[in-house]
Amino acid sequence: MSSVTTTLSEKRAEPVTRMRAEERRELILEAATAVFGERGYVGTTTDAVAKAAGVSQPYVVRMFGTKEALFLEVLHRALDKLLVTFRAALADGIAAGESGMDVAHRIGMAYADLLTDRGLLLSLMHAFILGSDPVIGKAAREGFLDVYKFLRFEARFSPEDADIFLAHGMMMNTMVGLRMADEYANGDPCAIDLLETAMPNKLDVLLDVSTRRTPGRGPSQQTPPPQGTPA
Repeated sequence: MSSVTTTLSEKRAEPVTRMRAEERRELILEAATAVFGERGYVGTTTDAVAKAAGVSQPYVVRMFGTKEALFLEVLHRALDKLLVTFRAALADGIAAGESGMDVAHRIGMAYADLLTDRGLLLSLMHAFILGSDPVIGKAAREGFLDVYKFLRFEARFSPEDADIFLAHGMMMNTMVGLRMADEYANGDPCAIDLLETAMPNKLDVLLDVSTRRTPGRGPSQQTPPPQGTPA
């Protein structure tokens, strides 16, 4: 049984057969986010998602239809969570009397906290590389522009600050996708230099995520991070 199935099973308060439809839907989307994140769109099947969610493959198809429709649901769910997180951080910053770079820093820290949902960030990455797909590419572009609109018109970033924010966010996503924390834990000096510079305040989050089980993989065999890891 995959690790995702085990993890999700621990979250269930009662057997799947007694769950309400909306609870089953969320369970499947959570599993699909993890599986799509690790295997990509092409490498994922509705059967793999069903096994991770602990339901039957026909049930997944009956609820979502095609794999494409399921992936679009995963994409929209990820974008919604991203914007909800950003808006909450913005509201907290305004309530604290912050502005300018202080608010930008708060939103950036909120984004870094999303590293704990590895599947969410990687699902977004997989959607972004499918730009040539007439359906998924269009949805991904619209979602990316929604994030840009939030930064420009709600958080009031300048175009230059929005560019820097998005570039750094994509850098963080790339480090997650590459599992660069593995090289950091193995003591590679360039990996240490790169991650400690790019993520001085949230490196511990990335290192923690890198040791967790993921679909089709056992726990990472890693040595403890070097002394002096930034908080």
